[in-house]
Amino acid sequence: MSRHARVAPTQVRNGDVILSCTAAGEGPLVVMVMGTGSPGRVWHAHQQPALIAAGFRVVTFDNRGIAPSSECGDGFTLADLVADTAAVIEHFGGPAFVVGTSMGARITQELALSRPDLVRAAAMLGTYGRTTPLVSAMNEGEKALMDAGQTLPESYHAVVTAHMNLSPRTLLDDRAAQDWLDIIGFGGQGNSAGVRAQLNIPERDQNRLSAYRGIGKPCLVVGFADDRTLPVHLAREVADAIPGARYEELVDAGHYGYIERPDAVNEILIGFLKSRL
Repeated sequence: MSRHARVAPTQVRNGDVILSCTAAGEGPLVVMVMGTGSPGRVWHAHQQPALIAAGFRVVTFDNRGIAPSSECGDGFTLADLVADTAAVIEHFGGPAFVVGTSMGARITQELALSRPDLVRAAAMLGTYGRTTPLVSAMNEGEKALMDAGQTLPESYHAVVTAHMNLSPRTLLDDRAAQDWLDIIGFGGQGNSAGVRAQLNIPERDQNRLSAYRGIGKPCLVVGFADDRTLPVHLAREVADAIPGARYEELVDAGHYGYIERPDAVNEILIGFLKSRL
């Protein structure tokens, strides 16, 4: 199978909500859940082709809030996002291996807890089970900017995003740093009503670590040592809370570790999933 596999677009419904999905590959089902403000196609750069080559069927989708899925700008809950993921898995014939990053990892944890019948095993990248004052303040600042109808100058937004989400090791290389600034700038700031609703999920600040002691599925947690957006100790806490969870920590990787160090992430992820076949 080629690196850029043919992708079949599909719409999945959860009640009145439409979820835009893609499916590619053959083999055991892997459903991938993206983080705040990002479309599912981000997985297509590195993880999707690697998983297909390893013999998996991979489904990615746009969470509600991200067009062309329903934006639901009036608001929604984390439970709604979990139910959406469950609907996707059921549509494609689960149970599934579920992989999530950032907010998508939080969704994955909650799914493993509430719908274990749909989860063969779960992998969480750059995750958290509780918030911190700095994490909450950053989220409130992003909401305040959007509510005021303001955006950062594009070049400054790229700089802030790079500092928050990439390893200092990556940014030491001037050419690599400029490439990242260009990529981030090209992506824009994503100030839609749906993204604003994702930032306002009411359960975002809840401490769920004690609840995660009830997760009974095999779990992998990958922490990124240079993560400023969700500092790596938050990922360690999740791994410590889930009985029997495997924890791996990648150096020289920030919050975007899955695209910053994709080969290392893919090796860990595929090894874990194959061990659970």
